[in-house]
Amino acid sequence: MRVAVTGARGRLGQALVAALSEAPLSGPGGPIAWSRPELDLDAPAGAIRLLRRDRPDVVVHAAAWTDVDRCARDPATALHRNGAATGTLAAMCMAARVGFVLISTNEVFDGRRSDGRGYGPDDRTGPINAYGSSKLAGEESARRAFADSGHDGPRLAIVRTAWLFGPRGDDFPAKILAAALHASSAGTSLQVVGDEIGSPSYAPDVAAAIVELLAAGAAQGVHHLVNGGIASRADWAREVLRLADVAVEIDEVPAAAWVRASTPPRWSVLEPTPLPSGEPLRAWQTALADEAATLRRAARGAPVGG
Repeated sequence: MRVAVTGARGRLGQALVAALSEAPLSGPGGPIAWSRPELDLDAPAGAIRLLRRDRPDVVVHAAAWTDVDRCARDPATALHRNGAATGTLAAMCMAARVGFVLISTNEVFDGRRSDGRGYGPDDRTGPINAYGSSKLAGEESARRAFADSGHDGPRLAIVRTAWLFGPRGDDFPAKILAAALHASSAGTSLQVVGDEIGSPSYAPDVAAAIVELLAAGAAQGVHHLVNGGIASRADWAREVLRLADVAVEIDEVPAAAWVRASTPPRWSVLEPTPLPSGEPLRAWQTALADEAATLRRAARGAPVGG
């Protein structure tokens, strides 16, 4: 199977390329990595050249504009990059009889659920910010593109995930650790939001799950791929600092205490969908422990790759 990955230099894109490189389904040629400037979400029509050149069997579309605050400040660009560009690429794949796996987000839901359950694939969507709206527009445009695909036609899968982290850095654990070290040097506590609850998800685990879907021929429909367990931002921060051996007091504050352009969903929990193997993704705490050595090196000021 020839698998092309868009956004191949992003967090999930890198994890997908690594997972596919080790997967027998990719064959000796390995995955096809598409990223800027070859694939530009501002000029998605250029993807037709890549489809003709590389002739993939399936495209995993991990490229997106994920800066939620910048999306809030420029919703038109967010809608173009995450919505219209996705529809253009999906339509090209459909015309070329190429399968399409769209990576989406928990932020297509409003986060107002109060029954303690995670959002399932069939729950009603209702984004409350520009990023979520643009990603939902991408889902809808991909569905329209594949609406006439018959039983033997190319398949569309939508994979939603949440709160992605590791191992590339510049994620929540890395930012919390940097803030904690600053607070420690200043002799102050660290304020972390306590009323946002979600499903922290390790990019390599999500990538491995997507590869499992592809290998089993199950890459169709809507899948929620997240690590097990839930956490508040403050819970997550405490576990990061424990693994990094950094002792800083955490003060929980409401999300309303932070002024930002985007409004995040308060309840960002996704109910995981079953994988072909029947095995769920491991707990987020176990996945985060894979980054413990990196976190401890960063806490000591050592190079992350050292």
